Amino acid sequence: MRGLQTARTPQYLVIGHICADLQADGSAVLGGTALYSALTAARLGWRVGVLTRGRFGVEVDGVAIPSLEPFAGELSIVTQEAESPTLFVNEYTAGRRTQTIRRWAGPIDLRGLPPHWRNARIIHLGPIAQEIDPRQTGALTPGFFGATPQGWMREWPHETGGRVKITQLRLPAELLGRLDAVVVSDEEIHLAREVIDRVAARRLGVVTLGELGARIAYGGSRAELPGYPVKTVDLTGAGDVFAAAFFIRASDRAVSAITAGQFANAVAALSLRGIGPSSVPTLHEVTALLEANPEDDARGRQIRHLP
Repeated sequence: MRGLQTARTPQYLVIGHICADLQADGSAVLGGTALYSALTAARLGWRVGVLTRGRFGVEVDGVAIPSLEPFAGELSIVTQEAESPTLFVNEYTAGRRTQTIRRWAGPIDLRGLPPHWRNARIIHLGPIAQEIDPRQTGALTPGFFGATPQGWMREWPHETGGRVKITQLRLPAELLGRLDAVVVSDEEIHLAREVIDRVAARRLGVVTLGELGARIAYGGSRAELPGYPVKTVDLTGAGDVFAAAFFIRASDRAVSAITAGQFANAVAALSLRGIGPSSVPTLHEVTALLEANPEDDARGRQIRHLP
């Protein structure tokens, strides 16, 4: 195990694989919920920790895997060693994503988490490829507990690698009873509805709608929040950016679910302007977008309260 920085307890902790996304030209860009959400929280002003597993700064199968060192100034990262990072190929057709996993980094052992990290203000479970065992999460004691459960819904041939299939989301009752918020995409909701509804009955359930915004369920109410118009370059990571921004605002009990969703929509929209982690915006950029696009503005971006 290697820790880039481990001294201070993070305010925001995300657990999951930092992966490598293979590009059309054969190069690799680092990604995954753990990286996109962590950078989002850091650029919004939070002290951030990451527990991940993989191998970085090396060549794997002829592909140069970028190093994590450029992020050492923003993030405290504990890396459990593996032969390779999880290696994804993402292809988009008409806004829909087809995924292939070429390599898998293996399971993350939550017992390797620095003890003082277990009570971070926010803990975000961000599996992307079955790397977190939900049964190991009982020792985590955050102030706010969030999850983006997409990685628990992915199946693929582990031995050979191959195309990813999305399956029904099932989580242990003990974990479901502790989660404050769960975020899934519109492509996943038909297989995650029971989990979203159970968490939303107590706290917050969110379905992201890509460029169209998000649908939020909270305490028996539902609302659809429109997205912010930006020129989209790449959709990869936008849902993870949304989730981190949403968890940060929603962790403040004085902030409404609607306000948290509007903020997260703005952060996610700005992340669509570029490729890779460099596209994650700063708080200054987010504030400027929100000020330029007030709620219910003249262009008809009204919130829709749903039955």
